[in-house]
Amino acid sequence: MMATARKPAEGAMTLAEMKEFAGFSSATQRYIRRALDVGLDRDDAMKRWSRDVVEAASIRAQARVYDRLPDIRACIPDDSGLDAIEPFMTPLLLVTAFDLGQGRLTTFGAYRFLYERLVGAEARPWLPAAFCASAALPHLHPELRRKLLQSLSEAAATASGWSLRQPVFYPAWVEKVEASAPMH
Repeated sequence: MMATARKPAEGAMTLAEMKEFAGFSSATQRYIRRALDVGLDRDDAMKRWSRDVVEAASIRAQARVYDRLPDIRACIPDDSGLDAIEPFMTPLLLVTAFDLGQGRLTTFGAYRFLYERLVGAEARPWLPAAFCASAALPHLHPELRRKLLQSLSEAAATASGWSLRQPVFYPAWVEKVEASAPMH
C-alpha cells in the first residue's frame, strides 16, 4: 500500500498555525490547550490543568458549559438565513461569553484559533458576530470589553468569504524535559 504524501501547502499552513499559536501569550496558550482538552475530551483535563481549587472549579464550570459543543457543531447554519441562526448562535454566544469571561482569550485571533478547533472550520463566518456580541456583554470589565472589541480587525469583521479548510495543528500539553549537560 502506497503512503499518501502531504502537499507542500498543507505543511505551510500547519507551520502558519503553529506560528500563530506561538504568538499568543503563555497564559493564552495554556488556556487554549486546556480548552481543547476539555472541549474535545482529550486526556483528563482536571488532573492535567488544575493547580488549585479555584482552577479546578473553573475547569468543572468549563466542562458544564462545553456540554453544548456537540449541539453547536450539529447545527452550524449552511447559509446566512436568519431562521437558522437562533439554535446555533444562542449556545455559541453562551460558550463564547464563558471563555471571554475567563480573561485568557484577550484577542479575536486567540478566540478564532480556539473556536476553529472546538467547533470546526464551518463556523468561521459566524465567529466575528459571536465574538462581538459576547465581548460587549456587561459581565466583562469595561477595559476587557474595549480590548476585545478593538482586537477585531476590519478585515475579519467584513470578510466576504471564509476558508472551509479544517485546522490541522491542535496544540497539546508537552511535558517539560530537564536539560542535561552536553555530552563531549
